[in-house]
Amino acid sequence: MHLVKDNLRVSSLAPNETVLDYFAGSGTTGHATMDLNREDGGRRRFILAEMGHYFDTVLLPRIKKVTFTPEWKDGKPVRQATAVEAERSPRIVKYVRLESYEDALNNIGFDDTAGQGALQFDDYMLTYMLRWETRASETLLNVEKLARPFGYKLRIHGDGGTHERVADVPETFNYLLGLHVKTRRAYDDGGRRYLVYRGRIEHREIVVIWRETEGWQKADLERDKKFVSKEKLTEGADEVFVNGDSFIRNARALEPVFKARMFSPVEA
Repeated sequence: MHLVKDNLRVSSLAPNETVLDYFAGSGTTGHATMDLNREDGGRRRFILAEMGHYFDTVLLPRIKKVTFTPEWKDGKPVRQATAVEAERSPRIVKYVRLESYEDALNNIGFDDTAGQGALQFDDYMLTYMLRWETRASETLLNVEKLARPFGYKLRIHGDGGTHERVADVPETFNYLLGLHVKTRRAYDDGGRRYLVYRGRIEHREIVVIWRETEGWQKADLERDKKFVSKEKLTEGADEVFVNGDSFIRNARALEPVFKARMFSPVEA
């Protein structure tokens, strides 16, 4: 690790640069970046990419531990971080798990009314990109299920089997939108959960509002509008995105944008 830290020290032109390691291995680059920030007060960030199974068994646990305190031995902290080290430590470490090709196949769902239910695995390659028969597939973004955005699930392959996991749909939309998030706040309206992101895209102030809308009627939409107004959730926004139907003033449905961004061609 000392070699990696020395390389970062001599190659970093500024103490607020982003360090990228495409082959993160056990997470040494992230560890070294945090150590260097603690030493010189820099605000470097790191991005690590890894596909090995040891991401969960080695890399992620190591980053979590080093975030907490700098020195460990036999799985236990040697000492607590000093006040200065704690101040210079990461406030949050985010990790994203990308959907694999196998996961995408696992989540394909065919419209039974189209008579595709009898297709076998060997036929998937032929029908994978068919839009009509697979329009309700979770992996292709089942728009109808965005009425319950906090429980959107995908079948993920791992540990010798396939397991259902909740996918972070709001966070995915932020990435697709290119939103530089400034705040993420949760609200409660008598048991109704709201998740509100506020951020910027270029010089525009953007607000994204998520809530559970399944089964909502006109009265629910009126209540929703009043709550948003009361809490001033859209105040100062140049553009407002919201999932599902709404009576919120100047709000734009995010589902068409979500779907379009997911499958738009990648620009060189």
